[in-house]
Amino acid sequence: MTDVVRKLWPELDWISNEELREKTAKTWELALGRSVLKADDLFKIPFTLLCGPDLSVSFMAHKRCVVHIAKESGERMNHFFGKDLPVNMDVLIAGAILADVGKLLEYEIDTEGKVVQGRYGQYLRHPFSGVSLAEECGVPPEVCHIIAAHAHEGDLVKRTTEAWIVHDADFMTFLPFKSRLSV
Repeated sequence: MTDVVRKLWPELDWISNEELREKTAKTWELALGRSVLKADDLFKIPFTLLCGPDLSVSFMAHKRCVVHIAKESGERMNHFFGKDLPVNMDVLIAGAILADVGKLLEYEIDTEGKVVQGRYGQYLRHPFSGVSLAEECGVPPEVCHIIAAHAHEGDLVKRTTEAWIVHDADFMTFLPFKSRLSV
């Protein structure tokens, strides 16, 4: 695992399965290698292009928040529901870390230095490109399912428990920005 990916994702250490941890990190390395964005850009660019130019929450602040919320939710569900609705924490955390990895291919930088949806992203949104990157790195299907199902594209599939957790953590940290009232 490169130092760049370790700096982006200290949460990789929460994945106890070493092979899954390495495949998750490798997917980020691959995405960074194919993206016009650099790792440091991810701490500066807005996490979404759907909330207007005034959004100052960075891609990494949002992504890491989603991972933390997903982890805590999974732990609470395991505590309260145990074997009746078990959550695979390694799958959950890897899926949360990888959910938006495809945005690195979806985004471009325009002539004014602003991040915009690129031509690739107009045809293939990040759940599709994220799954493609992850499969190329050998990420197992239960994690790829989370990547595919975390956004609206997943509304037509039956989600696993882990996919529901990531979906809800992602939307609860996005929708309030999109729909907040001005007071």
